[in-house]
Amino acid sequence: MRKDGGGLIFLMTSKEIADKLKLPFLSDMYSCIKDKYPVLKELVPNDIPYDSKSSFSLYINHRQTFTGITDIDRSLTMKQFANLTKKIKNLDDGFATKIFGKEFRSPGHIPICVAADSLLDERKGHTELVISMMKMAGLPPSGSGCEMMGNNGRALTKENAKKYAEDNNLVFIEGKEIVEAWKKWSK
Repeated sequence: MRKDGGGLIFLMTSKEIADKLKLPFLSDMYSCIKDKYPVLKELVPNDIPYDSKSSFSLYINHRQTFTGITDIDRSLTMKQFANLTKKIKNLDDGFATKIFGKEFRSPGHIPICVAADSLLDERKGHTELVISMMKMAGLPPSGSGCEMMGNNGRALTKENAKKYAEDNNLVFIEGKEIVEAWKKWSK
């Protein structure tokens, strides 16, 4: 992801997992402490051109990482977060939060984005698309991602992303295909 993607490497999880872990949205945290730290009042994300609210939550590192920034450290953090979502599925919220705290620390180098509660019925961002695919596949509602950047510093065009997939023997799926599959699956 770091070499061929170039964008921010991040985790995605479902609203159910975020609620179980008591994960706050960063924008909500900023609102709660803006009186103590006035700069946060000035940084309110009230002008996001593609959405009404940022899905970013905490930034984490697994406790077995060193700095957390190396490929190996980030991979460990993402893998262990996915494993955590399996472990806490049937636990009460308080116990899940304690396990989360024992395994991870914050701040860290991997941001968590929380999917909208109604997934693709509410929002059609990367986070909702991935979590919808995971649910349809019967997998834990956690995924990792990174937007692919072109040499011009902008997001890779669809045509170039298709070519990358073709050149690397990967499957290319468009968001609209996931949305259509979700509509059939979620009936």
